[in-house]
This record gives sequence, structure tokens and C-alpha cells, in this order.
Amino acid sequence: MNPRVLKRFIFICLIATFVVFTVSNFTDFFKGSPGDFYTRQGDIHLGSKKYEEAISSFNKALEEKADHRGALMGRALVFMQQENYKKADTELTYLINFLLKNLAPDDSTGVGALSAAYANRGIIKDRQGKYQAAFDDYVLALKTDEGAVDGPSLFDKILYGNSKPSTVRDRAIYIHKQLQLPPEKRILRVPEKDDQQRMYKP
Repeated sequence: MNPRVLKRFIFICLIATFVVFTVSNFTDFFKGSPGDFYTRQGDIHLGSKKYEEAISSFNKALEEKADHRGALMGRALVFMQQENYKKADTELTYLINFLLKNLAPDDSTGVGALSAAYANRGIIKDRQGKYQAAFDDYVLALKTDEGAVDGPSLFDKILYGNSKPSTVRDRAIYIHKQLQLPPEKRILRVPEKDDQQRMYKP
């Protein structure tokens, strides 16, 4: 065989292998595991406050993969935004129980999701005036993974224009101090501060 032809053939094979490998990885990156694509789509809709579209996407994710934790969390956040606290609480409680039963000890992302679920359920109870129950969930969130609920990132601070957002730790300390006071001296609702509290999505 002509050495030039052989060299050209090997070069073409190498290029073809590289292209196939790159395209495959590129596709896998965007597709991910079952349910991931629709969960990301739902997150985008949630960020744009398109709640019906978000729920539709999260439901599609759950059709592809039952108990997809990102989709379950996404649905809960939609319900929280819509102030449908009963549905949000049910969704978060289901997610918490699912994670407690199925979470691997070395699954740091899952631990973060569990912590965020406790924090969000605490926020729901807080908004409903169930302060002791909210405090209990905040404590569980901090014990599970304090870093996951340490407060919004720098990106969130810039995006939402709040340089000093309320954190789970801040709110837990505040509730604890107030609950030590006689009922008539407690101030557990401060709307301008409470409005700074953000939901958590790992």
C-alpha cells in the first residue's frame, strides 16, 4: 500500500474518532441522566416566573425518572412561589423522606439537596407562623449541610441586589431568641427583613 495513502487514511480515522468522541460527549453533557434536561428547563421557567411551564417541565422530568430529586425540589419551589404551602410542604416532606431512605453517605449533592429541602420546609412553616417547627427544620438544614444553605451566592447577590441576604442561620438564631421571650414581647414577623429570605435550590 502507498505510504502516503496509508498516512492519509490513519489521519482521517483519527479525525473521525475525535469528532465522534466530541459529539458524543457534547450530547451527553446537555442530555445528562434521565430527567435532567427537563429539570434544567423547569429551572429556567421558574427563574422567569413561568410557573405553569415550570411545573410541566418538572412533571416531564419525573415521567422520565421517578423521584428525580431536582424535579421534586423544583415543583416544591413553584408551589412556594405560588404560596400553595400545603402542596409545597407535601412535596418537600416526600423529598426529605425519599432522600433519608436512599441517600448514599458519599453523595454530597444529595446531602446538599436534603439540607435545602429542610431549609425550604422551614421557610414554609415560618411564613405560616409555625415558628418552633420552622426553627426545628432550620436546625436540621444546618446540621445536614450548613454550606448548602449558607445563603445566596455572589451571583444571586448581584442579580437580586441584596448584599446582605437573610440566611437560615440568621433566621434560626433570631427565632430562638424571640421564643425565649414572653409571648407578649416576641416580634417574629418583620416583613421588610422576612422578604429578604430566599428559597434554596442545590
